[in-house]
Amino acid sequence: MEKVYFTKNIDEKSLVKMYEVLGKKLEGKVAVKVTTGELGGHNYLKPELIKDLVKKLNGTIVECNTAYPGSRNYYEDHMDTAKKHGFLDYFDVDIMDKDGEKALDVTDGKHLKRNYVGKNLENYDSILVLSHFKGHQMAGFGGALKNMSIGIASRNGKALIHSAGKTNDPDVVWSNLPEQTDFLESMAEADKSVMDYMNNKIVYINVLNNISIDCDCDSNPEEPCMKDIGILSSLDPVALDRASYDMVCNSSDEGKTRLLERIEKQKGPHVLDYAEKIGLGSQEYELVDIDN
Repeated sequence: MEKVYFTKNIDEKSLVKMYEVLGKKLEGKVAVKVTTGELGGHNYLKPELIKDLVKKLNGTIVECNTAYPGSRNYYEDHMDTAKKHGFLDYFDVDIMDKDGEKALDVTDGKHLKRNYVGKNLENYDSILVLSHFKGHQMAGFGGALKNMSIGIASRNGKALIHSAGKTNDPDVVWSNLPEQTDFLESMAEADKSVMDYMNNKIVYINVLNNISIDCDCDSNPEEPCMKDIGILSSLDPVALDRASYDMVCNSSDEGKTRLLERIEKQKGPHVLDYAEKIGLGSQEYELVDIDN
């Protein structure tokens, strides 16, 4: 049973502590996968919160272009958005599909045979998947599994995941969406390809703050519906997302109703079931409160 660590404190020092408590050092050139946020949005993890941890890892912020029209679907606009949101004030930022994509095999995939990621992924030795846990209009919720799958996929790769393997064309994908469970399963299969490629040289942190029903990819997100909960970390992305979801479910905050309605409507927990089924981790976990 994998441990999931928790602190109610959300600040720079606590974020570093939640990495250190895992006891796994990310070595070599470290990619920090974090969402820099769509212009107009404001709930994304702020550079000031993550700067101490990224500096400790000598990490590079990594993203890939989006498949939907917006402020991050092409390189120049994406970098401009990262600049406006303050990321370039602190970090090197690598839009990994700027110069193309790389195909990763999906072993025994039901929907995907390959996952297309930003070509520059091959320049990194390890990854910190640093996720803002919140709702999502398509996936139900966004945490480590979504950040590692959709987030590391190239623009074309995002289209392939969203279509459950039917097309990698961002211009047609939105008019031909698959069954919801097929999309969620495709996310998990994309996760598997990244984990296999990186030989599990990955650690995972979820920050449960500014919890809206909408994702940071939304340019006009609904205001947070819950009070901040804390930070969780684990070496198991399935356990981490399950624990994060459980924290919402078990909260006494009445605002959770809005978020849970969205998660359930989009069948969000199915990604956890399928990810567990294909061997990405376990939904059984031991929660360790480091504040006690």
